Amino acid sequence: MRIIPGDLDHPAIIDLLQYHLDTNIAVTPPESVHALDLEALKVPEVAFFAGWEDDDLLVIGAVKEIDPMPGETSHGEVKSMRTVEAKRGNGIGAQMLDHLIDHAQTKGLQRLSLETGSFDYFEPARKLYEKRGFTYCEPFGDYGLDPNSAFMTKAL
Repeated sequence: MRIIPGDLDHPAIIDLLQYHLDTNIAVTPPESVHALDLEALKVPEVAFFAGWEDDDLLVIGAVKEIDPMPGETSHGEVKSMRTVEAKRGNGIGAQMLDHLIDHAQTKGLQRLSLETGSFDYFEPARKLYEKRGFTYCEPFGDYGLDPNSAFMTKAL
């Protein structure tokens, strides 16, 4: 798989992003949906990536630079992680997460955090993040306490 900067005008990427958003809306109470839509990913503080095998899109993911936590100079957030359904459970999401961590380190970020769902549907994602050294934390950035959200962070 090759991971490259994602073209947010590519039809396959648009479709997977819409599926990601639709799925989050379907399984999460409206006030707890924090997935970014296409336009929210087209800002300078977001680095968006896509993983391809030949012409097949396999996975997407992004890092958004956010306000630093106290005592740190830089902080990023993992956003829009989604593997195509047919390839879930094959380690592709882990490859994208590793790429996002590497990107954050290359950019000089000191911390990478994320928000994901707290219920069973999101358990595979939480396990992946735990395996990559993310630990549970309090809400960060603009997030508030939410029983439907799990917050995780990793010092880089």
